[in-house]
Amino acid sequence: MTDRQMPKWSELKPLLRPKPITVNATERRLEKALTIADLRAIAKRRTPRSVFDYTDGAAEAEISLRRARRLFAEMELQPSILRDVSEIDLGTSILGGRSELPFAFAPTGFTRMMNHEGESAVVKVAEQIGIPYALSTMGTTSIEDVAAAAPDARKWFQLYVWKDREAGEDLVKRSAAAGYEALMLTVDVPVAGARLRDVRNGFTIPPSLTAKTVLDASLHPAWWANLLTTRPLTFASLSTWDGTVAELLDKLFDPTMTIDDLNWLRSIWDGPLIVKGIQTVADARRVVDAGADAVVLSNHGGRQLDRAPTPLRILPDVRKAIGTDAEIYLDTGIMSGADIVAAIALGADACLVGRAYLYGLMAGGQRGVARAAEILTKEVRRTMALLGVSSVADLNPSHVRLP
Repeated sequence: MTDRQMPKWSELKPLLRPKPITVNATERRLEKALTIADLRAIAKRRTPRSVFDYTDGAAEAEISLRRARRLFAEMELQPSILRDVSEIDLGTSILGGRSELPFAFAPTGFTRMMNHEGESAVVKVAEQIGIPYALSTMGTTSIEDVAAAAPDARKWFQLYVWKDREAGEDLVKRSAAAGYEALMLTVDVPVAGARLRDVRNGFTIPPSLTAKTVLDASLHPAWWANLLTTRPLTFASLSTWDGTVAELLDKLFDPTMTIDDLNWLRSIWDGPLIVKGIQTVADARRVVDAGADAVVLSNHGGRQLDRAPTPLRILPDVRKAIGTDAEIYLDTGIMSGADIVAAIALGADACLVGRAYLYGLMAGGQRGVARAAEILTKEVRRTMALLGVSSVADLNPSHVRLP
């Protein structure tokens, strides 16, 4: 029979350690997010459905996005034991300069729709943590305002080739004048993909005040208050627009663009050139031979051609094909630091994350973006340590097995 006794206060007192109360509601909300999926869940609750779905959704049946995430989930990490991992160096070289982390913030359109702090919040976090940030042609903060928000950040400008080449050339010149380091040409949008969530939601830029959105506003009053009481949306590349995203893309973008247009771009831009939207080994080789300094293996987050190649799947073959002739970055489907580690091990020089930081932005503005970066950083560090790797440069294909 067990002997029992009443515990003494001196025995109980060390066990009573109440958690400090976080007064700020945003910080309290973000503290509960331990993963990017947690930030996504918070973002979904706090953002109008049409805006959340624009960020979260993909094209048609969304097969490309699911495949990308499934491949990351099913890949196998292979650790090497008995290695000294007391010090972990997460830094790497991107375009000849040091990045403190092996990822950059990808270009995303209409970012101030997700949260009124928008691109300025994202570039400030990039500056703080020492990684590059790419401003989209379809951004909602001007080239110059983003540059002013974070003067010391490594800034890239993402360009779509327009039917109006003079307008595109003006964007390139403005980027150079504002101190942007690199130009990222996106080549996988000759026409807009069929983003069915947007169609079903009646999503427009800016949001229309219909009966449906007014009802949604009652469920998300803070988001609507911020949209209506802060400065109107300012686009990085055009003055105004009143229509759907697909209509805008089809109106502006040039479906006649060919590989020869890289020569035109090189004639007006003398800095590093990144080509985004590469989905085959042959195209990777073509654009590198045409003068690209880096390629982004990407199917546009699954938002263009459904059933497109999965970037992680083709990565080893692309690395073999282009060798060290150009840097390789990868996006689409990245939801954790382990995903980033796997991509680096299989041959990527860095990853681009987009949805991950947008979930943070929707969940808590700039602090939410910082929380997303913090989550990814901790996951990268922990994964590397458990793999027995102390430096990003030491990751290699032996650390990953694809199904």
